[in-house]
Amino acid sequence: MPKGKVMIAFGYHGDSFHGSQIQPDIRTVEGSLKKALKKLTWWSEGCLEICSRTDAGVSVRMNLACIILPKSLIDKISPRSMIRAINDNLPVGMVAWHVKEVTSNTRARKANFRHYLYRLEAVEDWPSNPNEELFNQACSLIEGRHDFTNLCKIEGDVNPNRVIDECSPWLDSKGEIIGVSVKARAFLWNQVRRIASAISGVVSGRISLDQLMSAMENPNIPVDLGRANSDGLILWSISHDEFNIVVNKNTINEINFTKRPQDPREYMRWLSLMRHEMAAFLEREWLIRLNLE
Repeated sequence: MPKGKVMIAFGYHGDSFHGSQIQPDIRTVEGSLKKALKKLTWWSEGCLEICSRTDAGVSVRMNLACIILPKSLIDKISPRSMIRAINDNLPVGMVAWHVKEVTSNTRARKANFRHYLYRLEAVEDWPSNPNEELFNQACSLIEGRHDFTNLCKIEGDVNPNRVIDECSPWLDSKGEIIGVSVKARAFLWNQVRRIASAISGVVSGRISLDQLMSAMENPNIPVDLGRANSDGLILWSISHDEFNIVVNKNTINEINFTKRPQDPREYMRWLSLMRHEMAAFLEREWLIRLNLE
């Protein structure tokens, strides 16, 4: 039977899954996709490849996956119907929002870049009035090619050298810094969360620019600059040669999140509100995309 391949864009709420990779007896992103395809009788061994892996708790507006399917099925079902069929079998907290047929040699993991947003207000030591100059100086140290041993969790013999193409402020509709925007072709485990912690540390005064610079320039000397929690992190978008979706660049700035309170007790309660805001932010994006299909 002739085979074809489609690529889907999908997203999910991080707190609905125990990470992305299949694990026995617990709900994961890959496991949920596999289960949906099996219910549809579209599953075959080795038919699924996901672009980006994410840790437990990390939310995703856009991830990509390649699915090998019978060519007759692809020709018979419209993209809109395929999206509806997949979504009818996905659990709450996960949604597929775009699909297109791609060539047989397309690889989901071969992305041009991945774009993450981190809401720094979620970090405990983030100041109420962040110093923009310090923020930009910290970002300048992060950008470019570096050995990120001190700003990631190393997996086995993985090369710790990465190129950060962009590290810049994430601004709200009032032009105030609420987080950091980071782009790179590929990331290391925990890399964005540790970058977020380091930037928050510099802006809050927990660490100095010199300490951050030393951690970057001396990867052989272990330094722990902290790891921000997963609640503030979103994999926002992925650029792929076979799957270019026009994204409104203003969307991430056209927001009015609630201001983080200064009182520590109120901050702990506000974290729950922040999680709801981040979830609503994603749901709005998915609804917009689904209505465009």
